[in-house]
Amino acid sequence: MTSYDVAHRAGVSQSGVSRVFKPGASASAAMRARVLAAADELGYRPNAIARSLTTGRSNMVGVIISDLTNLYYPEVLSELSARFSGRGKRVLLFTLAREAGVDSILGDVVGYQLDGIVSAARLSAGQVSDFLDRGCPVVLYNRSFDDVPASSICCDHVHGARLLATRMAEAGHHRFGFVSGPTDSFVSQERTRGFLGRLAEMGVAEPAVVAGDYGYASGHAAARELAREAGPALDAIVCANDMMALGAVDAVRGSLGRRVPGDISIAGFDGIDPARWDSYRLTTVRQPVRRMTQAAVEMLLDHMADPSRPPERRMIPGELAVRATVRGLDGAPAAELGAADAA
Repeated sequence: MTSYDVAHRAGVSQSGVSRVFKPGASASAAMRARVLAAADELGYRPNAIARSLTTGRSNMVGVIISDLTNLYYPEVLSELSARFSGRGKRVLLFTLAREAGVDSILGDVVGYQLDGIVSAARLSAGQVSDFLDRGCPVVLYNRSFDDVPASSICCDHVHGARLLATRMAEAGHHRFGFVSGPTDSFVSQERTRGFLGRLAEMGVAEPAVVAGDYGYASGHAAARELAREAGPALDAIVCANDMMALGAVDAVRGSLGRRVPGDISIAGFDGIDPARWDSYRLTTVRQPVRRMTQAAVEMLLDHMADPSRPPERRMIPGELAVRATVRGLDGAPAAELGAADAA
């Protein structure tokens, strides 16, 4: 069955049928009801591929992500998919084992007639320009680079890490350990820079740093390594994401036989659901996922509608969630850092 058969059955023009099935197009309620009833009777379904050949739009958006061990990403994907679906777009997912491996999938990405890309992985200026030359705008998600000509929406990782360092140091912690993420992760680099920089400014002893991979097991192993290096003096562990922090909590309570937070305070970053479980109640910096995904979708749609639109960068601060794994914090809303600290 074709749209012409539906038009004949419904008693409307073929363009009227097209308007009913085209996302965002206008059609009266009466016409929509007649067309949908006729389509149902005939078993008609619009052919998305054929429609893309006619309109030059596939109504597909590519999403590139990495670090699948991080439980933060399923929430992001769910939000992005729901928001794009509400605007008549479908999401095509491309995954990376590591952020530095983006070159390995670019051939696959450009092989599809994508209307745009949201990338939660590092793209070079040349790669972004190549997409733009193909009429495919790019929005960077949770990444921002001065030398890349793409719009970006990003949590203020540096500010969140500085806030966490300030509150924990002021609460009396003085011997820190830090668990970073993969060396090629922009997010880890920013959080590490913010946390270590703020401790140095406050005159706190430089913490031992162990690299993890964002996974639970690496956080568990890192906590044991930090305890071996620092010994009984270790009184706080901060991890570059929540999943590693949960591993650290279990290592301290189990393998090390010490109390959290009585002996060692532990904090993370992201705000994943398991961090709220009663067995953890992890203190963390929550990322504003809904605000960030909404901004990413709106940015990309704006660039698709107007390719000449200049790139823009938005930075959204995270929120310190005070729970049970850091001693000395009263649970009151965290005081904001001064303008110099937020920079």
